[in-house]
This record gives sequence, C-alpha cells and structure tokens, in this order.
Amino acid sequence: MDSISQEQAADHMPLADAETTRFWRDGRFGGMECLSATFLTHEFAPHAHDTFSIGAIEKGVQVATIRGTREASGPGDLYLINPGEIHDGAPRGGGYRYRMIYPDLSLFREILEDVTGKPVQGTPAFGRQILHDQALADAFHEAHRTLEEGNGALETGQAMFLVLDAMFRRHGSSIVVPTDTAERSAIHRVRDYLVERFASDVGLPELAAVAGLSRAHMIRAFRKEFHITPHSFLTHIRIREARRRLREGGQPAEIALECGFADQAHFTRHFKARTGLTPGQYRVR
Repeated sequence: MDSISQEQAADHMPLADAETTRFWRDGRFGGMECLSATFLTHEFAPHAHDTFSIGAIEKGVQVATIRGTREASGPGDLYLINPGEIHDGAPRGGGYRYRMIYPDLSLFREILEDVTGKPVQGTPAFGRQILHDQALADAFHEAHRTLEEGNGALETGQAMFLVLDAMFRRHGSSIVVPTDTAERSAIHRVRDYLVERFASDVGLPELAAVAGLSRAHMIRAFRKEFHITPHSFLTHIRIREARRRLREGGQPAEIALECGFADQAHFTRHFKARTGLTPGQYRVR
C-alpha cells in the first residue's frame, strides 16, 4: 500500500511551525517508553527496537518501509511492529503527528494474561505491521492521552490494558519460526558476530569469513533475511546498546566511544536518525 484515503490525505496539513517531541517513561507500566511527536522533515534511518512499537498517526502522512515493503499511513492507521523488525519512516507532504508506546515482550504478555485470565501460548506477535482500524486507533489515542496527561492510575491502566488486548485479539498471532537453511544459519552467525563485537571496527572480509560466503553473497543474503545491510545493522546494535547505557544514566560522550562511534557528533546524528531524539533527551537524569 503506497496510497491513503482521500479523508486521510485531506487531514494532513497544516501541522505546526516546528518539530516537537515529548518522551517519557511511564512508571505505571513498568517504565514503558512513550512518545508523542510532530515530525515535519525528520527521516528515520532503518532501525529496530527490542520492544514492540505500537502507535497511530493523529494527523498527516508518514511513509515507512517494513519487511521490505513501502507503505503510506495516515489517521486511522495503526503501527503494530514486533520486536526486532527493521523499519524506517519519513514524512510525506507537510509531515505528521503521532503517538507511540514501546512495551517489551514481558510487559505485553503480562497485560494480555491479566486481561484474559489465561496464559499466553507462544510468543505474542502481529502479522501485519501497518493496517487501518479507525475505531482502535481512536481508542489508542485516547488511552495515550491519559498517560501523557498523568491521569489517575485506574483510568490510565484500564484504558491502555483494554486497547492492547483489543489490538492482539483483532490483529495478533504467535510467531512462526522460519525453516532453517545453511544460508540462513550462516547469516545468523554474522548477525551474532556483529552483536558480540559491536564496539569493534569490523570489516567486510571478516564477516564474509564468518559466513563462509563471498562478500557480495553475504551482503545480499543478510539484506534478504533482515531487510538491512550489515553496516546498518551494526549501527542499530550500537544504538541499542547506547540506549541501554543512557537509561542507566551514562554520559553521552563516554557512551559514544564505548559503543564504537568516532565521536559524540557522529553518535548524536545516528541516534536521532533512529529514535527522533537526541541522546540528552533520551538519557535518564
């Protein structure tokens, strides 16, 4: 889908005179990260989260590539992105405003089990990452506003619990593990190698040797499996580790060097390209 409805297109301008972000961690949901933001020109580089990325656009249009498919989304569309799924995002036209939450797998499982009263079988996941569900998007926006406004614990808890449960009931499933192959095993060795050595200056011949493939074959197979190049994946892993260290209160300048970036400016540029925030905005003070 690289098109949106006329109603969505008509509702996308104007937004604001400047980009704005509000980021917080909600203690009522175990420190779950939350974001409300307006982006006019900012483009997200390909990245992934260790958590789910769940949200909806309030106004405007975003174009994103997920699982190698490029889609446009607007008001009434939901983002239901599973942990580890590579995606990007860019404004179309005059930009967009959206709301997001990032529940980790254990929190999401806990919410589903609390609401249903039954253990969740398998690993919760969503089969489609962008879809239209106006009623559920509206309910999500309302629940998100109760979090942002700091409303009472019962009101915020009930609203978000019910929305997440409805999302999974309507659009959720369990993860199906793809059949293993020799090539897939080789590429997963490369992935694991990058994860283990994220702070090192890893070279292309080194990765090809790990995979037992030619350099060109390794790059093609890696992109096919993960929808991202090895270099972009390495940057993603470095940013993931930097996020963890920032949550623990680390200093951005030190973290930049510890995570393999040339300097703090290089680190900040890549961090904002993947989170929409500067390291200082994200850091726990």
